[in-house]
Amino acid sequence: MRRHRHAKIVATVGPASNTPEKLKELFLAGADVFRLNFSHGTHEDHAKVHAAIRALEKEVGRPIGILQDLQGPKIRIGTLTAGKEDLVNGEKVTFVLGKEPGGKDNIPLPHPEIFKAIMPGQDLLIDDGRVRVRVRGVSDDKITAEVIVGGVISNRKGVNLPGTALDLSPLTEKDRADLAFGLSLGMDWIALSFVQRPSDVIEAKALIGDKAGLVSKIEKPQALEKIEDIIRLSDAIMVARGDLGVEIPHEDVPGRQKELVRAARLAAKPVIVATQMLDSMVASPTPTRAEASDVATAVYDGADAVMLSAESASGQYPVEAVSMMSRIIASTEHHPTYRPIITALEPEVDHTPSHAVAGVAADLAGTIDAAAIFAYTSSGNTVARIARKRPDVPVLATTPHVGVARRLALVWGAHAIHSGDVGTYEEMVDRARTLAVKEEFVRPGERIVIVAGIPFGQSGSTNNLRIAKI
Repeated sequence: MRRHRHAKIVATVGPASNTPEKLKELFLAGADVFRLNFSHGTHEDHAKVHAAIRALEKEVGRPIGILQDLQGPKIRIGTLTAGKEDLVNGEKVTFVLGKEPGGKDNIPLPHPEIFKAIMPGQDLLIDDGRVRVRVRGVSDDKITAEVIVGGVISNRKGVNLPGTALDLSPLTEKDRADLAFGLSLGMDWIALSFVQRPSDVIEAKALIGDKAGLVSKIEKPQALEKIEDIIRLSDAIMVARGDLGVEIPHEDVPGRQKELVRAARLAAKPVIVATQMLDSMVASPTPTRAEASDVATAVYDGADAVMLSAESASGQYPVEAVSMMSRIIASTEHHPTYRPIITALEPEVDHTPSHAVAGVAADLAGTIDAAAIFAYTSSGNTVARIARKRPDVPVLATTPHVGVARRLALVWGAHAIHSGDVGTYEEMVDRARTLAVKEEFVRPGERIVIVAGIPFGQSGSTNNLRIAKI
């Protein structure tokens, strides 16, 4: 069951898609990884979906990735005495530390870390940036501010602080409990919200270990300042354009997206582009032309995966949204402009044997017009290095570890196969030929490029290249 495209699709599961029947429809329509959003639902709800996906995986005989998205800290104002307040441009308002209901002169803000970190001249954004106030004075328990962009605020609306780095862990008590539960189920990827600094990634990695891959969600401006270290410490990143677009100017988001995709590709780490990609399909069976172009742009940028949120979780047309995204990806990748653009964005390969062999394999496959690249991998790193070159042929990845096979569902161009170790060079070549034919990627007379590490089964030993004819 092969995909006729390279970029992958992450589909969020929700009320519109959480039944076994609907999950199967989404997979057949093109979903490669399912996202479980732990901002919503109970542990019991998520356990049922997880079990249904694993049953589907067994039925279709293909590894399916599952991504657990942790909620992270939620910074909100408290409740208002009147339920809402209309803030007018130029007027003065006051935020107070506490939970008691208040009005314009004492808007409750129950987050002491804000009062410790914020400085005069910095902004507070309320309700996804619809209301903006500028700080004029700060004390231990009070912030006075001037309304710059007015509007109505209401109970428990979210607060963003674009110019302020908060001394706040990305893992709340809820996140830690959710993470432990997710790891006990066997999640393949964990998405970490509210990443501000490299130490946030280290904190999460210490809890996850090697049980799952860590996806750092880039949604805070502070993360952009330390992005190289964050990518190095992460197993993948997500360009979370929704929250990021609230805290940086809208006009900067497209350029930042390209920077992040290129930086992740340079590090041979998968990168997901997310948020509102086909948003109109929440209520419409077709997207806007601009949304179709947005998905195509992410594919041209070289993203490993594009993500559906509300479109597949709560929308009226979840299957149609996945199918449409799959068609846009395939059409983009087959367009004459795709290969020149993706090649022009190709990063320089690291000067190490493993990276060099992977890079040469991708180049060689194109030179000899091979039908596929066949990679033996223990950790998945060999496949990620090959995928970094964005070869024009599929990458078949065989691994003895089912968890690795599932994580590879997120990697550009990878078709993972869960298979046992090989013991000899001859067995390596024979199995590659057999599996490539069985998975229907090659025909008699065609050639494949085989990449492996000798001794077999040893992670990080990619050092062997072989051309084999079917």
